[in-house]
Amino acid sequence: MTGEIVGAGDSGLQLLPFGTWDGIAVGDRVELIQSDDVIRPDESWIGTVIDALGRPLSPAPQFRHGNRRARGRNSPPPAYDRRRVGAKLETRVKCIDLFTPICRGQRMGVFAGSGVGKSTLMAMLARNTDAEIIVIGLVGERGREVQDFIEEDLGPEGMARSIVVVATGDEAPLLRRQAAWTATAVAEHFRTEGKQVLLMMDSVTRFAMAQREIGLSSGEPPTTRGYPPTVFSELPHLLERAGPGREGEGDITGIYTVLVDGDDMNEPIADAVRGILDGHIVLDRRIAEQNRYPAINVQKSISRMLPGCHSSEEFTIMQAARRALARYADMEELIRVGAYKPGSDPETDAAIRLFRSLDDFLAQKRDDTLRAEQSFAEVYRMLLEAGIEVALPSSGGK
Repeated sequence: MTGEIVGAGDSGLQLLPFGTWDGIAVGDRVELIQSDDVIRPDESWIGTVIDALGRPLSPAPQFRHGNRRARGRNSPPPAYDRRRVGAKLETRVKCIDLFTPICRGQRMGVFAGSGVGKSTLMAMLARNTDAEIIVIGLVGERGREVQDFIEEDLGPEGMARSIVVVATGDEAPLLRRQAAWTATAVAEHFRTEGKQVLLMMDSVTRFAMAQREIGLSSGEPPTTRGYPPTVFSELPHLLERAGPGREGEGDITGIYTVLVDGDDMNEPIADAVRGILDGHIVLDRRIAEQNRYPAINVQKSISRMLPGCHSSEEFTIMQAARRALARYADMEELIRVGAYKPGSDPETDAAIRLFRSLDDFLAQKRDDTLRAEQSFAEVYRMLLEAGIEVALPSSGGK
């Protein structure tokens, strides 16, 4: 049985096992083994499922270890040594490409409660995003959901360019935490080789919960809603490792899911992660209940790469659509109860017309794709049909 030293005090060292406590008894011999937290990723890993320690979980005859070492618990590149974020990364998810665009090297959070289509959105991104290699970290997931995600959501098409790192919820907290580190280390390896990597982690909340178990076991005091201080120091250490590489390297575009307890977007982990990342996408239960997927709440979602991530024409179209959606949201209650009289306000009338067509347009099945330029052209047409004037920059138009 292997373990890790997680604390030290007057009474001695504190250890946690990488497995269960079964068979461990007082008086057992403990031996210090000098070992590095190291894996050796290789291109042969693409298309395989590995555990938190980098061992294949699925039959993989071609699986071999590479020549270069990658540390699981690595340090982020120095800020002054990194390139800036790159060009737009097309996801072919209409709502994201239009309203919350993602640039190469950006880090985005997907904030969602349970059962609002988080896994389906992750699968859509894995299948359709313009990335060379996809690394998926499934941290603390139920065993049944892991198989469902790999076989049904991701499918052979998505798996063909993916490496999946898995630590299920029944595994030791050390392994759940390690899975997040290993997934990030694999992504860092391919970034160093000049690849464009999409790193998706589901979920960073369960990484935080694993660290909470470790921290409390080592005697740390619970502070913010039961989370010890190390949770909030480990989060930026993990999330800052994604992003652009140095000159001559590739980028890691990070997408991290955050489970919000009771749809509370201000609970401690959600609040901390939102402050670290470069934007967030909010999945809304009310929209999911209306059977519109992906259930992205446009008004509550934001990309901090705007306006630079869009062209001037795209940004103008997006702004016009956002303003109309905000107008509709302000009047929605009155509209639903019949208190608003059509014709009393031209701006509201136009917002209602746009909302009906745009809401249908943003609904997207898992296998549906649309290029970003086609999405903008369609929304521009909807704006004009709704009677909303859009003054495109003189340099060009849609």
